[in-house]
Amino acid sequence: MRRLSLSPSFSAARRRVLGTSAALLAGGLLPAAGAAQQRIVSVGGALTEIVYALQAERDLVGVDSTSLYPAMAQQLPIVGYARTLSAEGVLALAPTQLLATEEAGPPAVIRQIAAAGVPVTVLPAKHRFEGLLERVQRVGAITGRVAAAKVLADKLNADWVRTQAASRVLQNKRAQRPLRVLFILAHSPSQIMVGGEGTAAEAMIVYAGARNAVQGFEGYKPLTPEAAIVADPDVILLTRQGLDANGGIEGILRLPGVAQTAAGRARRVVSLEAMYLLGFGPRLPQAVGELAQLLDKAAT
Repeated sequence: MRRLSLSPSFSAARRRVLGTSAALLAGGLLPAAGAAQQRIVSVGGALTEIVYALQAERDLVGVDSTSLYPAMAQQLPIVGYARTLSAEGVLALAPTQLLATEEAGPPAVIRQIAAAGVPVTVLPAKHRFEGLLERVQRVGAITGRVAAAKVLADKLNADWVRTQAASRVLQNKRAQRPLRVLFILAHSPSQIMVGGEGTAAEAMIVYAGARNAVQGFEGYKPLTPEAAIVADPDVILLTRQGLDANGGIEGILRLPGVAQTAAGRARRVVSLEAMYLLGFGPRLPQAVGELAQLLDKAAT
């Protein structure tokens, strides 16, 4: 097995963390072996939401920058953006558990954290309702709240049944021609992308009872005038952050080809907060229901 080589700065950080952990343990601020109290760093806003939904927030000592909900999560130390973590930033919090999705990284940093002796649990992103239930169960097991996880899963299942009924309203209204929705990822005006197959955006569009206006590729690719015109969406969907970053609806209509689409000509542009729309956390049923209503209203 190939030995992982650690940089001198990382090794120094590891020594500092181990020393901090010993001091915390001696001072009674870290749980002894077998105790329920943990020191969890949660990387991924949806995972952080699950921790709070299970009332396990007392175990949290740090979160990433996407952990904006509930608002009290923003009071915790921030270890950076989920995809660009630093080992030193995480280890400085002396965690007993790193909880992340497979979208966290870079991979080398995740390996460094594990090499420092911190248990790392990486959960599949799975942009499906079933994936949410799986993450709830796993976080429940990790935090010692199995019973609470079952209660939450039961509530999510009940909410999901009601949400799907609302989505069918939109489907039935557009039975002859499904509503075509184009998701534009536009958090940075210099990098405008559209969401293809297999994305969280497409899953949300389909769950809401509509159809992704772009097909034939997976993931995200740059928006071009030709792609927008060929897609010719009925409604354009963005995150609220993306809409704001581009100057509102007027700014979106100035993007390549957008004004030449059916959605652009009718100014049918809708948005939801990024983590609410794409996070696939405990608010998923609510988000799908709200998206279905927004699309229905926009298309009316």
